[in-house]
Amino acid sequence: MPSSTIPINHINSLFYLCFAKLSKYKMINFSSFKFTLLLPLMVGCLMAASASNFNNDFDITWGDGRGKIVNNGEVLTLSLDKSSGSGFQSKNEYLFGKIDMQLKLVPGNSAGTVTAYYLSSKGSTWDEIDFEFLGNLSGDPYILHTNVFSQGKGNREQQFYLWFDPTADFHTYSILWNPQSIIFSVDGTPIREFKNMESIGVPFPKNQPMRIYSSLWNADDWATRGGLVKTDWTLAPFTASYRNFNADACVLSNGASSCKSTATSTNSAWFSQEMDSAKQQRLQWVQKNYMIYNYCNDANRFPQGLPPECSMS
Repeated sequence: MPSSTIPINHINSLFYLCFAKLSKYKMINFSSFKFTLLLPLMVGCLMAASASNFNNDFDITWGDGRGKIVNNGEVLTLSLDKSSGSGFQSKNEYLFGKIDMQLKLVPGNSAGTVTAYYLSSKGSTWDEIDFEFLGNLSGDPYILHTNVFSQGKGNREQQFYLWFDPTADFHTYSILWNPQSIIFSVDGTPIREFKNMESIGVPFPKNQPMRIYSSLWNADDWATRGGLVKTDWTLAPFTASYRNFNADACVLSNGASSCKSTATSTNSAWFSQEMDSAKQQRLQWVQKNYMIYNYCNDANRFPQGLPPECSMS
């Protein structure tokens, strides 16, 4: 298949990205546009989405060749074997933004493996926004582990099952990070919101630029059933795949931001974006049906009292 062709079974995730972009820049009014007029815009957007190039945005930083950029820069793969895993990082640093990446996780028996995809700053008081995908035995679900660190302090884990098989196809995992909140989403469905609650003494990531990192590594001492299930190295190499990266974000370079000083400009609508009622309902649906751990419900872990943000949830 030519590299410029978009497989039909991946159209849904790409259409989601394109609708979001076209709507944000007020290029279309969905209530008044006819589909025949909308189609050329969507085709152009889909072509642009398929043309994202990992060579321009990322460096493979470790793994001795186990990380690869293929298909003319359209796909990045990470592999893990008994000797080593692999990883990459973004060339740019970001301070706020909307980050999208499509991932296809390790298929089959992935027990013991972890695919991490996250934003992080450096230093002993670092900030970090985490997606981690904990592998499992064949037929058992992946666990999506999320966490937020601010000023070096984390312990804000929430974990979820997914409502689909994340190894069968690519799915879009997004982080919306603005001064008001951090929203984790999967295929456009929010699964977690961490609000800025500095007013009650909760640190919030807002001053340290972060790079995007991802790695595939062995964590069979804890990742699957608390370390009871070990990695089956006879199945190696294990491989995760990435494509259609998009960063609608403020890029930091030499201490200066690429974003305008005002948050009202059309190129930064995400800067003040909040969830509408429909998104809130989807968030509640996910947390009711697919959340399997929430630190705010773990009183045994916090004998001195739950973190203050838990009382505001």
